[in-house]
Amino acid sequence: MSNNNSRREFLKNSAIAAAGFSIVPRHVLGGSGFLAPSDRLIVAGIGVGGKGESDIKAFADSGKAEVAYLCDVDERRAANSVKRFPKAKFYKDYREMLDKEHKHIDAVSVSSPDHNHAIQALAAMQLGKHVYVQKPLTHDIWEARVLTHAAKKYKVVTQMGNQGASNDGPREIREWYEAGLIGDVHTVYCWTDRPVWPQGIQWPSQKAQVPKELDWDLWLGTAPQKDYIDKLVPFNWRGWWDYGTGALGDMGCHLLEVPFSVLGLSYLQDVQASVGSVYVDEFKRGYFPESCPPSSHATMTFPKALRTNGPVTLHWMDGGIQPARPVELEPNEIFGDGGNGILMIGTKGKVLADTYGDNARLLPTTRKENVAMKYARVAGKASGHYGQWVEACIAGYGKKEVSAPFEISGPLTEALLMANLAIRGADMRIDGKYPGRNLKLLWDNDNMKVTNFDMVNQFVKRQYRKGWEINYSF
Repeated sequence: MSNNNSRREFLKNSAIAAAGFSIVPRHVLGGSGFLAPSDRLIVAGIGVGGKGESDIKAFADSGKAEVAYLCDVDERRAANSVKRFPKAKFYKDYREMLDKEHKHIDAVSVSSPDHNHAIQALAAMQLGKHVYVQKPLTHDIWEARVLTHAAKKYKVVTQMGNQGASNDGPREIREWYEAGLIGDVHTVYCWTDRPVWPQGIQWPSQKAQVPKELDWDLWLGTAPQKDYIDKLVPFNWRGWWDYGTGALGDMGCHLLEVPFSVLGLSYLQDVQASVGSVYVDEFKRGYFPESCPPSSHATMTFPKALRTNGPVTLHWMDGGIQPARPVELEPNEIFGDGGNGILMIGTKGKVLADTYGDNARLLPTTRKENVAMKYARVAGKASGHYGQWVEACIAGYGKKEVSAPFEISGPLTEALLMANLAIRGADMRIDGKYPGRNLKLLWDNDNMKVTNFDMVNQFVKRQYRKGWEINYSF
């Protein structure tokens, strides 16, 4: 009896000891600086040159992400990232990477040209991977709706690469607004000096030799089959409708984010636009339908928003066009940041800000108000946008807030792309005439179509190249 009791006591104590060891934190067992696998995000990058290079570096710099897989169709552009992450496995085709490695990947960063954002991000989401997608979220309106819906369907953490959404400026402006300092906002102006690449030009007739390091077919992806031309890759594709979304796609997400987050804007109801012209001879206007125009002014109307008393008119201007200077601004004070800016006009005052919502100030700039901090700031501000997403991915879907989830950045992207519909419509020429000029496009949001000018609906969801179709059901 005594021996049996001793044996039972020994087994009991052993079980307790074993249980105790099982809950010792991994970092204790691993020593100082050890990061448990459950606290580390395994990231794959699609498009790892240029902006993609800085994106994946920022994830790694967060201290909680391991960049384990690299994918780029151009080995020249990927070279720096390959050097920085020598242990990462490299692929040219994202489909092959996801097929072979998806069991080892937690999250995917997409920094490819605009026309391939949706197909690459959706493929990752359908595998249950968290996604970070560069701005603009997508190339087409339908694609933005798809990714917004898919984020909820697949319950993944999402973030768009408009890092200014994590700056202090948008939060400070919202605090001012909700404190009533500028009254009810009814009019907003956003402007940029972009494009800083060629627009309003003819597609070159001379094809060029494809660089040996570039897989041209993979770069084209969803876009129509065309011969390679010089100076398209890696930057100037932004000015061609088949691949880019013009100045709106490039800077709109950074500038419109402030009124969207402050006012609670969502889907717009109508839009109209005017565009700059290029003349190739006396009284002979050039017609370059494949290229975005050199400048544009789009006027969007949003219905009563979450935090407004009535509709909001939002003006977008690019190509160096700017609104009139506010009377409250002194003659020598910089309007915006010199090239870009945000002006919000309310019933009691005005707010001026730079790109990313930086340098927010009430007008006149001598006006200073003390308002209590209401919204928590993101550590690291714009640079913390990346770490914020990493932390949220590790925590799991719905556990931590991010600044630009697809539920916000999806409608924001749709608004920009709707404005692009009006810009393309104003620039369309049929039998020497421009039937889309001087029209206000009316938007049926539920059915995703313009109701009074059908010609532009072909751009809501474009035709994909065979073999590169996006199939998704809501």
